[in-house]
Amino acid sequence: MIQRTFRAIVFLLCLAALCGYAGAQAQQTITLRMLDGRTGKLIATSNFLVRVNQEKTVHANWVTLNEDSTGHLTVPSDATVLSVRATYDNTESVYINCDTDSGHKRTDKEPIPDRWYKVADILALGVVAPSGCGGKKVSDKLQVVAKPGEFIFFVRKLNSLEQFEE
Repeated sequence: MIQRTFRAIVFLLCLAALCGYAGAQAQQTITLRMLDGRTGKLIATSNFLVRVNQEKTVHANWVTLNEDSTGHLTVPSDATVLSVRATYDNTESVYINCDTDSGHKRTDKEPIPDRWYKVADILALGVVAPSGCGGKKVSDKLQVVAKPGEFIFFVRKLNSLEQFEE
């Protein structure tokens, strides 16, 4: 009787461990580095807005802040592409991503389109988004390299005119 109970307990523990492993495989982890598009300095925030698979749903709770001020993003295994933005100053003001902005000021009321990045590329190689905010000459501060599993993107705050228009 004791042997049968012991076997059942060991079986259940193994099953729980296997289920935990399978659950861990169902999600993917990406490190986010959001850099100032002019200075190249890391911007520490946990106010990331993540979208996946071209969906409109924003997932603001998928990112936690690491000790080194990078973001820890967990995306589901079915995510094929992602787009990341962030808010600043604990408001609804959203940083302008330099990859879609091309460094130009917004002159119309049309929202700036999102740029989508392949999750598989980020996980396998790492991805650095282009930066159009620093002008034509790319500063040495903006020359960064992503490690596998890392997504680096550049942002800027709204300028005074853009803030007034909002």
